[in-house]
Amino acid sequence: MLVFVANVLVFADARGLHSHGAMRAEYYAERIAKEGINHHPDFHFERTGASSGIFHADNGAGHVAAQFAMDEAIKMAKENGVAVVGVKKMGHSGALSYYTERAAKHDLIGFSVCLSDPMVVPFGGAEPYYGTNPIAFAVPGNEGKLISFDMATTVQAWGKILHARSKNQLIPDTWAVDENGEPTTDPFKVQALLPISGPKGYGLGMMVDVLSGILLGLPFGNKVSSMYHDLSEGRNLGQLHLVINPELFTTINKFKDDIATTMRDLNAIKPAPGFNQVYYPGQNLEVIQKEYEEKGIEIVDDIYAYLVSDVIHNNSYDHKDPFVE
Repeated sequence: MLVFVANVLVFADARGLHSHGAMRAEYYAERIAKEGINHHPDFHFERTGASSGIFHADNGAGHVAAQFAMDEAIKMAKENGVAVVGVKKMGHSGALSYYTERAAKHDLIGFSVCLSDPMVVPFGGAEPYYGTNPIAFAVPGNEGKLISFDMATTVQAWGKILHARSKNQLIPDTWAVDENGEPTTDPFKVQALLPISGPKGYGLGMMVDVLSGILLGLPFGNKVSSMYHDLSEGRNLGQLHLVINPELFTTINKFKDDIATTMRDLNAIKPAPGFNQVYYPGQNLEVIQKEYEEKGIEIVDDIYAYLVSDVIHNNSYDHKDPFVE
């Protein structure tokens, strides 16, 4: 189980997605130690139709459940052309693009959404209701290259706030609001996050909530469990994988050639002032990953000190209020 978790954390750090990398290790260790992550989950896959199913995660490690569920979706999409697989009652699963890129590497289209803590104000609202409710999408091109994006439905993911706190850095005033609903640049004063592009991000967050919560009969909206409330309890989160085989609509070679053309076309677009190049989604991560392969992954001092210590956890997260600590 721990190998699966470690793989996703390293994947995130190697892509520059530090908010879902090693900084999460102590949190997972504490939740595992307090049995809020089931040590011996009854993982099983229930096929509910020719192209649909539910992976029952039994509050096991979300990284493991999400990967097993995606593997079932990949198998089903290869057999029947399309697959929709829900993951029911899981823990936090880290960077969603890890799973969608798994589908893309099998010459399939991967799309995933999942629930997260209620910490986002709906457009026009003054208190949180939805989570950051991320969306990830990946498709294959030629020569192993992928178009891939992984986004929160907020201006920034909550993990970015935590990353700013760990480095004592200010944040842009467009990311979040304080206790009065006013924009703040202080990550320690954040009381709620803002949806991306106002009502548009609000609508996307609601869509994710429906697909990965209500559709699976799980807690939704502000009923979704907090990441830090009582680490001895399972979180009962939901996730949905949609996998499509391009050969339902075209040949895989033409599809990948057209994706490759899209990549070249985007790279060839005249850059705007202040930019050196237009990148296709995921391309900048390839550059970052190459740098890490050559130079290694930077880890902030306090996280490094924890990783090399003999301490399992420092009891830092149980019943923590993420907004004020």
